[in-house]
Amino acid sequence: MLGVLIWLSRLSYLSAEVSSKGQAAAALDVLLQDHSYRSFVQPKTGVSYDAHVPWNLTGVLIAALRLRSGSLYRRGVVYKEFEFPVGVNETSPYDAERLVLVYQNLGNWSVVYYPLPGYSYLAPVLGLLAYDAINLSAKRLPYLDIKSTVDPIRIKFQDVKPNPANGTVVKSLKCVTFNLDGSVNFSDVGSGNTCLAVQQGNFSIAVESIAPVTTPNNGSPPSPTPGGGSGKKKSNSTTWIIVGKRKHLEEMEKAADSGEALHMTTVGDTKAPSAMVTRTQPTIETVEYVP
Repeated sequence: MLGVLIWLSRLSYLSAEVSSKGQAAAALDVLLQDHSYRSFVQPKTGVSYDAHVPWNLTGVLIAALRLRSGSLYRRGVVYKEFEFPVGVNETSPYDAERLVLVYQNLGNWSVVYYPLPGYSYLAPVLGLLAYDAINLSAKRLPYLDIKSTVDPIRIKFQDVKPNPANGTVVKSLKCVTFNLDGSVNFSDVGSGNTCLAVQQGNFSIAVESIAPVTTPNNGSPPSPTPGGGSGKKKSNSTTWIIVGKRKHLEEMEKAADSGEALHMTTVGDTKAPSAMVTRTQPTIETVEYVP
């Protein structure tokens, strides 16, 4: 009975996650959680395992680290660009004895899954998401709720592009936080290209974009005409984009469940990928604990 209640709790959290976080980003999280868990072959606690993504997500880097919840709280951990201080607590409705931290580096796919109008990325979008480690074969797991209760989590970006300048005007860099509830926060970048956070999510460094110069159009825009001309053509184009995007998201979710290969799907001018099953072998990486 307790197992049923826990599973129902997980399903309700998963439904809330998909509705709050962008659907494309949430579907990507499901896919990357599945592939990162496949890297666990006789896993050891406290050891990082690199994993491979499907071929049509080339450029994305993922890894997984299994930890005891109590150890994370008492000792903290340094993992990739993330520094978890002492006092990071897992506060989900059910207590997870062990958890898995799934690391994401979206590379050139950052702008596809996390579009940021008015800003340009100077660093790839990084993510660190926590899941329950009770079943390392599980798919579509809900996020665990982990938060820092003492000092903030630090993200030290290592691959940051130079700040572009518009004449004598230099825009200030901003830390961007994509929260699991769908909200986006901006804050100042600290020394050494460091950003701060109090909970898990996705993060990057961005700068306000320089608006392109456009040539005024002296002609009048075509008026929509019911049943004819340019008005009808524009309407059909809009409908195709909406339906195409929905179809792509459904295919990504289907891949997470069945592991079948998907086709590339075009959404506007962007090709968004779907998954092909890839078995991976673990690569051991040293993990440094915060004293």
